[in-house]
Amino acid sequence: MTELISKLRANPAVWEALTLVLLVVGAAIVVFVALRLERKVARKVLARNNTINLRFVESVVRFVIIFVAVLWVVMSSKVTEPLGRVVFQGTAIIGAIAGFAAQPVISDLICGVMISSAKPFDLGDRIELDNGTAGIVKDITLRHVVIQTIDTVKVVIPNSKLNGMLITNLSYHTTIRSIHFRFNVSYDTDPTQAMAVIRKAVEESPYSIPGKPGENGGEYGPVYFIQYADSSLVMATTVYFEPVTPSEVVKSDINTRVMKALNENGIEIPYNYINVVMNKKD
Repeated sequence: MTELISKLRANPAVWEALTLVLLVVGAAIVVFVALRLERKVARKVLARNNTINLRFVESVVRFVIIFVAVLWVVMSSKVTEPLGRVVFQGTAIIGAIAGFAAQPVISDLICGVMISSAKPFDLGDRIELDNGTAGIVKDITLRHVVIQTIDTVKVVIPNSKLNGMLITNLSYHTTIRSIHFRFNVSYDTDPTQAMAVIRKAVEESPYSIPGKPGENGGEYGPVYFIQYADSSLVMATTVYFEPVTPSEVVKSDINTRVMKALNENGIEIPYNYINVVMNKKD
């Protein structure tokens, strides 16, 4: 073994290459162990308090561990040390080029810090964005936020883009959620009857709860006759439900129940139609 080491040392190129391989392997083992320990600690902390701040800090810690390991390998080997000096101690031109290339990454990182500190939403909140995207916030990293829409569909949005959007948080500082519904009925309908039918259908839903504050505690949202439309009377109500229930499930159930109840009570749901009159030429 001593003779083999001596032969390797006699060839500087081979020795430096071997040293670099050993450094990479050693750094990979250290990173693997450090990330496992970090993940173990993070799981215990997040189990007690799973917030967007802690999830973002976890992403930062993981990035720092990997970055330090890469920097140590690059600066410790004679093969890669010149490259490390150029990258990490380069001229102003190289620094400017690197800064320009990393601009989106830096922007996402800064916006991620702003989002995690301002907390316009938290993990588990249901949000709606001005581009039409709606879903549950599942995760945040250094570069993006993950939103789960329907079933297993997930939308990944860069932090810089999300930070500039109008965000509607349907779970902000509340233990329940709500959806506003509008129903159209024909002009020959008795508004009082329509409101009673809609209210009963909502109360019979297994997903609706008495979430409106009232004198006797929680109450179901009242049904209002709010508008004369072009060809219908417009009824509206707010349905309250538990945060764990997807809003798509609530919408589907309430719309189905109300439509069925209106049909059973002989209340017409109007719709637009076109009469086409054709003149026959003699």
